[in-house]
Amino acid sequence: MTTHLIPEAPVQTGHPQHTSAPSTKPDRTRAVQPVLEQLFALYPHLFGAEFLPLKRGIFQELLAKHPELFQRDSLKAALGVHARSTRYLQCIAAGKQRHDLEGVAVEDVAPEHVYQALVELFRRRQGRTRDDVRPRFRAQLIAAFEASGLDRQEYLARVQSSDARATALLQEALDEHDQKRARQEALFKAFESSGKTAQEFADMYGLSPRDVAEVLARQRPASAA
Repeated sequence: MTTHLIPEAPVQTGHPQHTSAPSTKPDRTRAVQPVLEQLFALYPHLFGAEFLPLKRGIFQELLAKHPELFQRDSLKAALGVHARSTRYLQCIAAGKQRHDLEGVAVEDVAPEHVYQALVELFRRRQGRTRDDVRPRFRAQLIAAFEASGLDRQEYLARVQSSDARATALLQEALDEHDQKRARQEALFKAFESSGKTAQEFADMYGLSPRDVAEVLARQRPASAA
């Protein structure tokens, strides 16, 4: 996992508590706990009850702003633990914007970082349950792809992964997305040529008026463009 992804929100007990990732050794987490507590005290809006994605370069900014508090190696280790925590990965996967030390949103999370976070969360869920977590993962991949604003070829070029299973599920998700869009386009064309109102069209085909309204809301801007 890249350090661009950075960590897990502390339990609300007055002191930050980071739940380590499966690959993080407990002794390493304990070793950096004092640094995490300092970060929590200084920047509760970033490291408090709710984690926010951190802007790139925030490691250097923290060193420059607090030379008396942080040592390079211990701060780097602490931010690494933070970045690998499940709750931090969840805020990255949700596509929230990256924030600076003042809590101001300054940049979007790159699509590849959202994807990497989703893949890691998928791996962790698989290790904790016997339930099939693939449908949820595919749905999250579709949402991340749509939010990226990229076409399929561009997206695949950005989210390269050595995880063959995750790559296969991504291809399935993109295929599902393309099939859904094709059905929506066909439905929109049928509606346009029907001369019916949305309610009449839904009744004629036994469709949910809400589903028809969603298709029209999505397809009309695309058609105009």
